[in-house]
Amino acid sequence: MRRYDIVIVGAGPAGSTAARLLDGRFSVAIVDKKGPKAHFIKPCGGLLAPDAQKIMASMGLNLPKEILVDPQIFAVRTIDLDSGKSRYYQRFYLNIDRRKFDRWLMEQIPSQVERIWGNCIAIEKGKNGYYLTIRREDGERESVFAARLIGADGAHSLVRRTFFPTRKIRRYTAIQQWFEQRDAHPLYSCFFDSENTDCYSWTVSKDGYFLYGGAFPQKQARERFERQKARLAGIGYAVDRPLRTEACEVLRPTGWRSFCCGKKDVFLAGEAAGMISPSSLEGISSALRSGAILAEALNGQEDRAIHVYRRRTRKLRGRLFFKLAKCPALYQPLLRRMVMASGLAAIKMCCDREENLIQFEKKTERIDSNRVG
Repeated sequence: MRRYDIVIVGAGPAGSTAARLLDGRFSVAIVDKKGPKAHFIKPCGGLLAPDAQKIMASMGLNLPKEILVDPQIFAVRTIDLDSGKSRYYQRFYLNIDRRKFDRWLMEQIPSQVERIWGNCIAIEKGKNGYYLTIRREDGERESVFAARLIGADGAHSLVRRTFFPTRKIRRYTAIQQWFEQRDAHPLYSCFFDSENTDCYSWTVSKDGYFLYGGAFPQKQARERFERQKARLAGIGYAVDRPLRTEACEVLRPTGWRSFCCGKKDVFLAGEAAGMISPSSLEGISSALRSGAILAEALNGQEDRAIHVYRRRTRKLRGRLFFKLAKCPALYQPLLRRMVMASGLAAIKMCCDREENLIQFEKKTERIDSNRVG
């Protein structure tokens, strides 16, 4: 059995960052099912927010051009499907290939960190550490020992479920479909639709493809997705011939206890720790930051690392917590309608297609009537 000082479960932005920054004095392994032969799929709009860009800049990370995709869009069309209102807001996201981005972060991990390609399927607490059972890419199983354990394994974190089962957090199902780009005007859109979800949905164009996805309550998530897609088709979105469909679980904090840093020698980072924006579901920036803080805590005060990690992430968790105050203006229908009607922070587009939405409710009623008939 191979033995390590630290084993990281998950090689997303949080896990890759921690692995890259941990001191060379540690023996470290990182476990992930996204091996060289794996087909990595994540239902993500693939937009790098300004916060994530700032963190990468502070780390001296320069994004290769091959990770960027066309087009780079600097305005989001926000659509309230309940009222038919539409506004444009300026945004400064980078449009990226999420799969290539995660692969690139993994390539930054030092060679002395051992990669174990496979799926961690069980974890047991031993006398002096933790025993992990891994199902490798070839189907064989192996066990490894970790004196310390880092769970950076995302929304469906095995580490969190195993060691912190009472720390509940609200869960959604994210569903995304890819289409051939048929609209001559590439678009980034954000939809609010209280009929089908109390979260939000999105569309974005990428290198000749058009992506439509959303986060839905887990009960009847696919039915909700299809109902919303019918509403989008009613206002002119070409979502009738999907090329592929992908889905995963996504978390949404609802209070301070949604965040869980870990205890003693078990640490959580990124989305596994609940560190994701409750208003936008953006998690890359928090994953990068929490992974870096965790590595610094282990490097500097190994014996008190969990206390240092909790203290140094308090500001990050506080910022995410206070974003809950922003949620009513986005997700409460009446407040959202008032904010959009005010035009606050909105920009005027010379090619605005607002007229497509004026008759939205009538179009939807006709579509529903035809479907029933």
